[in-house]
Amino acid sequence: MRILFLHGWHSVPGGVKPTYLQDHGHSVINPALDDDDFSAALATAQAEFDKHRPEVVVGSSRGGALAMNINSQSARLVLLCPAWKNWGTVKTVRPGTVILHSRADDVIPFTDSEALVQNSNLPPTALIETGKDHRLADPEPLQAMLRVCESPQAPSTQC
Repeated sequence: MRILFLHGWHSVPGGVKPTYLQDHGHSVINPALDDDDFSAALATAQAEFDKHRPEVVVGSSRGGALAMNINSQSARLVLLCPAWKNWGTVKTVRPGTVILHSRADDVIPFTDSEALVQNSNLPPTALIETGKDHRLADPEPLQAMLRVCESPQAPSTQC
């Protein structure tokens, strides 16, 4: 499966999460995104989406805001601690979007993801509580991310 992975602010391509997806057999497009210019990062993300037409777009933190703001057509959105209140103009997501977030996140409040689910009229199962911090780089959230990316249907809250 082709996955566009949009990294977070001051992160770099080739991190733990996109590598985990690649190590599990997926083709991962992981562009370098401008940290200082959201519009430039958005243009890069849109160009990569248009070029590769991935089935899934995974956005981590600021990358989650980017994922929400590109025209991702029918690709599935998987948002990891999305920083949607900090960047971009989109305040809702479409049905089928899944959000993974740690209640112990000290960077992006868990309540931001709860609000996104509510604003978007998503079912409560669209928000999966997982991980021990903002990075979501320990085994439980990595496995949950993989499972959600590979799932053709809306996931349950079981991790």
